[in-house]
Amino acid sequence: VQLQASGGGVVQAGGSLRLSCAASGRTLRSCNMGWFRQAPGKEREFVAAISRSGTVTSYADSVKGRFTISRDNAKNTVYLQMDSLKPEDTAEYYCAADQAIVIVTTAAPYDYWGQGTLVTVSS
Repeated sequence: VQLQASGGGVVQAGGSLRLSCAASGRTLRSCNMGWFRQAPGKEREFVAAISRSGTVTSYADSVKGRFTISRDNAKNTVYLQMDSLKPEDTAEYYCAADQAIVIVTTAAPYDYWGQGTLVTVSS
C-alpha cells in the first residue's frame, strides 16, 4: 500500500484544516487507519484511528472534540478534519495503515506509512 498525505499548511489559531490520505496499490477497505504527528524535537504521537468500516474511532485526549477522522472506502481515502487548531498542534502529520483485527493507538503495529504533511498553527 502506498499512502499519500496532503492538506497541510499554515493556519491561524482557531482555524481549520482537512488532511487527506489517499491510498494506491491496495484497497484501504481491509485496513484500519491512523493519523500520527511529530513535532520538532518530540516523539511521534497518536492522533486518531478509524476501523475498516468506519464505525469505530479513537482519539488522543489532546484532540478529542476538535478533530474528526473519517474515511471514504469508495475513494480509498481517509480524512482528518481539524478544527479549533492550537499552536501546539503544529507538527508533521502522518497517515498509516494497519491490518490488525482491532484499531490500535501506538505506532509500532502499523504496517504502512505515508510521507508527512506539515501543519503549522500560528498564534
